[in-house]
Amino acid sequence: MENAANYIALAIPFFFLFIGIEYWFSKVRHLDLYRFNDAITNLNCGIGQQIIGVFLKTATILLYVYCYDHYRFTTIPDTVWTWILLFVGVDFFYYWFHRLAHEISVLWGSHVVHHQSEEYNLTVALRQAWIQGIFSSSFYLPLAFMGFHPVAFVTINSFQTLYQFWIHTKTIHKLPAWFEYVFNTPSHHRVHHGVNPIYIDRNHGGTLIVFDRLFGTFQEEQEEVVYGITQQPNSWNPLWLNVEYWINMAKDMSKATNWKDKWGIFWHTPGWKPAELTTVASAKSFNAKSFHKYDTHIAHSLNYYILVQHIVTLFGTTLFLFKGDFLSYMWRYLVALMLLHLLINVGGLLENKTWAFRSEWVRLLLLVVIAIYLYNINTISLSLCLGVGVYAIIAVVYLRPLQNEPPSQTAA
Repeated sequence: MENAANYIALAIPFFFLFIGIEYWFSKVRHLDLYRFNDAITNLNCGIGQQIIGVFLKTATILLYVYCYDHYRFTTIPDTVWTWILLFVGVDFFYYWFHRLAHEISVLWGSHVVHHQSEEYNLTVALRQAWIQGIFSSSFYLPLAFMGFHPVAFVTINSFQTLYQFWIHTKTIHKLPAWFEYVFNTPSHHRVHHGVNPIYIDRNHGGTLIVFDRLFGTFQEEQEEVVYGITQQPNSWNPLWLNVEYWINMAKDMSKATNWKDKWGIFWHTPGWKPAELTTVASAKSFNAKSFHKYDTHIAHSLNYYILVQHIVTLFGTTLFLFKGDFLSYMWRYLVALMLLHLLINVGGLLENKTWAFRSEWVRLLLLVVIAIYLYNINTISLSLCLGVGVYAIIAVVYLRPLQNEPPSQTAA
């Protein structure tokens, strides 16, 4: 099970390779596909999802294994046709989870993060909600009851997820007609991420597009796509991006005066409210020429600090994903919290929030304290402990004056 479950983690270097190629291509062709704050936030959401996934994946996989071991109707033999059938089955159940995640409010709360970016590039593929797996995993349980082996399921599910990386791009227009008819493509998936009225809640397929054609949710790409969601959270903080929808839904439920309406907010389509809570909202244009994207401006030198901390996060997360099994549960949770703390601080720094500067100084102090403790119990070397201390001092010295530095006129 472990080898199958690690395919996505093993693909991370290739993700960044192709992101780099797309970024270079966009610069050469003057396409303006990337904004620094948006791309960093996309990646931070993905990093957070991988960190939290270390704790959630075990539970979701064990649920599949338990159903397979105790409730399967039969045992399907391991043949080529079995893998083909499982591939279609995984995509079928993914389609229904994905479709319902756009049609039921509580499921939308588990998925909305992926759609919040107002850009469309390969980093958007990595922008994932932190707890989506809790909701999506139950949709695949019929495959366990049918008798598809857990290792085969995890493998196919991983590759179905990996397939969806490359379709998050504007650099590929249309592919051969036969391929566009059967498979999900960048053109089809651009439609899925659009807030244009004709594009909303369309093209839910993962690898295949045939289920959208069969069940009436297919839409061809026509007008230029406007990306994002209709009610933007306007933030770069990955924690807020993951909880904002839930908080707003809880507020609406607390204001509703009867239980029918309370549960309606939970189970109806996203954004549904009872009449007593409905207000006249100003119309927002989703025309590509007049649409204004959320943006913030910070000092260029702060961008460089954020970039360095992002690299630190990537390095730390990579070690955590591949070496975390050697840590005790206490240290595993502590390392995860430290990494998430850094992600949240970066989000706050991108918004030039005062609390983020203070929180970053606290994080650096805690890092030094932990390094000294590990040195005292002979867990790390003196050179590594000193390295952490030097890194923290340089970071504080560099960061402190940036809080009052005026923002640049354009985002990096």
